[in-house]
Amino acid sequence: MVPLVIDLSSRSDMPRLRLTALTWPYRLLLNGLLRLLVRPHFTPDLQGLRKDLPTFYLLDRYSLTEKLLLQRLIRQHQLPATGSQALGNQHFDTSLLYLQDLEHVWQVLQSSPDADLQLIPVSFFWGRAPGREESLLKIITADSWAFMGGIRRWFAILLHGRQLWVEAGQPVRARRVMAQPQLMAKGASYAANKSRRLLQQYFRRVRTRILGPDLSHRRTLVNSLMTSPALRAAIQQQAQVTSAKAAREQALAYINEIASNVSYPVLLVMDRLLSRLWNQLYAGIRITGLDRLKSLAGQHTLVYLPCHRSHIDYLLLSYVLFKNGLMPPHIAAGINLNMPIIGPLLRRGGAFFMRRSFRDNPLYSAVFNEYFYHLLKQGHPVEFFVEGGRSRTGRTLPPKAGMLSMTLQAAERGVTKPLLLIPVHLGYEKVLEGSTYLHELRGKSKKKESPLDLLRVLRNLRQYFGQVDVSFGTPIPLNSTPTTTKTDRTRQVSQLCRQVACGINQAATLNRANLLALALLASPHRVLEANNLLAQMQTLAQLASMNDVTALPDGQPEDWLAAGEKLGFVEKMPHPLGDLYRCNEQQGILLTWYRNNAMHLFALPGLVAFLFMNQKTLSSEQLKQQALLVYPLLAEELFLPLLEDQQLDAQFDTSLEQLTQLGLLEKTVDQHWQRPAEHLPGCMRLRLLGSLVQPALERFYLLLALLERNGNGQLTSNELINQSREMAQRLTILQGLDSPEYSDSRLFAQALQQLMDQGWLSLDEHQRLVYSEELLRVTRQGRKLFDPQLRHSLLSLTWRQPSE
Repeated sequence: MVPLVIDLSSRSDMPRLRLTALTWPYRLLLNGLLRLLVRPHFTPDLQGLRKDLPTFYLLDRYSLTEKLLLQRLIRQHQLPATGSQALGNQHFDTSLLYLQDLEHVWQVLQSSPDADLQLIPVSFFWGRAPGREESLLKIITADSWAFMGGIRRWFAILLHGRQLWVEAGQPVRARRVMAQPQLMAKGASYAANKSRRLLQQYFRRVRTRILGPDLSHRRTLVNSLMTSPALRAAIQQQAQVTSAKAAREQALAYINEIASNVSYPVLLVMDRLLSRLWNQLYAGIRITGLDRLKSLAGQHTLVYLPCHRSHIDYLLLSYVLFKNGLMPPHIAAGINLNMPIIGPLLRRGGAFFMRRSFRDNPLYSAVFNEYFYHLLKQGHPVEFFVEGGRSRTGRTLPPKAGMLSMTLQAAERGVTKPLLLIPVHLGYEKVLEGSTYLHELRGKSKKKESPLDLLRVLRNLRQYFGQVDVSFGTPIPLNSTPTTTKTDRTRQVSQLCRQVACGINQAATLNRANLLALALLASPHRVLEANNLLAQMQTLAQLASMNDVTALPDGQPEDWLAAGEKLGFVEKMPHPLGDLYRCNEQQGILLTWYRNNAMHLFALPGLVAFLFMNQKTLSSEQLKQQALLVYPLLAEELFLPLLEDQQLDAQFDTSLEQLTQLGLLEKTVDQHWQRPAEHLPGCMRLRLLGSLVQPALERFYLLLALLERNGNGQLTSNELINQSREMAQRLTILQGLDSPEYSDSRLFAQALQQLMDQGWLSLDEHQRLVYSEELLRVTRQGRKLFDPQLRHSLLSLTWRQPSE
């Protein structure tokens, strides 16, 4: 039987018929221009591509330019060619299809029950500029205008040839869309309509993911906000204090102060400038977890919630998303950044500005809430920093409830697409604001930002800043069911805050600066022999790998140590008996920032190690009994998952096995656990690991010891925090420590709140702290966990009378 050849290019109802008269010299010229002017970014997602099935490519519209570019990309990436293709007992003259070709394909499949094919949908985005509603240019150059469409395409090639984004989706099996029995029953026309609808939905999702929804003109945005019922009510309320005209003008002023004004040319310029900046500044940007978001972005509105480490967090996250085919988000920025030069640039890059507090300004609150809801309802991706400000200590700070509460309210009011919260962890091997953080870690007050700060940073661009990590955590879906009471809402927001903070920490990566800080700062005097330092960094990396930490640094411990020297964090001290490595006072204080970035990753094995620092042998029951009292406090301070007792038992068993496998613990014949002998390397590594959680536990113990000394119902919360801070400062001097963070009053306040949340403490009617005898019993039991010398210092300090 002679196979039938189907020539799709001869069909009279196809737009490409207009180009059949073009001669090959024109195509040759067009190909040459495309090679010269166009540098497409091609991201094929071809998981599941089968070589034994015919492969067809599908475009949503006809374009000779895109056809030639696709053929070139297919050759470059060695994908199945677009030449003639057999399907069943028939042949197609090309494997490049369009939506209107689908019925012919289904007719062939209907007549060939054993045939199947895989279809790869391909999308082209020239310039990736989000559209604007009511745009005259958009109306004139719409695809339905054939003549202007051609001119528009030439302008696109000239202006956006280097900003072309080509997206190839996963192969779609035809028989999975409709099996043969259903095809015979429904017919090829029905199958074509069904598959066309599915593919059109796919093209829309990809377009939304890459370009985002249309951007309203400022006039349209203002009109939309000013006519919203909530804002009209707020204006009427304000008019009772001033006047209707003044209230309306004030609302308009607030809108102009808040709203972003995204400019695509500015995004392009920033993309090119930032590409050069990152290449000069960093040795590389390591990205993890992004692929999962691409499949979610078209069907959800993404709300990015990064930790806040540096001012360049704003730029870094938007750059990474833009470079990887996702629309940059609208970013909530503090009003302090709306300063000359920088403010307008950030606004055109997607920033919208908010005041630090607007609880006492109902009109501003209404304007901001309506604008924020407008963004989410329209489907714009949004980004805000749940910690509020930058973390000066390197820790993940307790999230602020305000913006999360607004996001939850938006979900309850109703949005176009479901909302997904995306925790994001940003990790730097050397942060640009290092010198500023150094001063603030020493206790100096926060400095107000100014444009000169940017110039000071730019002076240091020739320094080595290592690598930077951007890690996207597990998405958190929002419940759109309205809460019934204010108490329920408060509880729900509080739980969401903790869930987001835990999500950020669980997405954390481990870099070379983290490993160096974790190992070196655990030593009493910030100095270690080279072999011990390398062994401890290796131990930490192995533990992180065993516990599925998101990403680890490349190379070996020797490479990580060399990077630490290059970053300026450590000094080498040559010695005849072996090299030593130390950090000076300034380096040591700054390294606490990098240690705190990743300390939570080792909290559980660190706690197990700490329990053996001053107890040689423990049974599993003793170990778990002691750990169960302490872990909830650590979990709250470091934003770790709160585990049920059975889950925690299993985690402790895992940590015991891991530490034994690494030589940090030994199992006795009677099934007890013990630390290695003092002269063995494993004992030193165990003590260094346990030292990571020791400062946090000492703060809790100091709080409780001071409570016991002063008596029940004698201290207010502020009095206890101040006394604890003073005692900690004195203890650092007596112990020869130089760690300003140890006596940070904010950490004592956080520890006190955790004790109250756990039910160990409460306030009486005079707002004084009261505790039970059970807490005293636990406090006295906990004394044996600490080093005897340190325990003596703590007891002598807390029980000394103020007059002594």
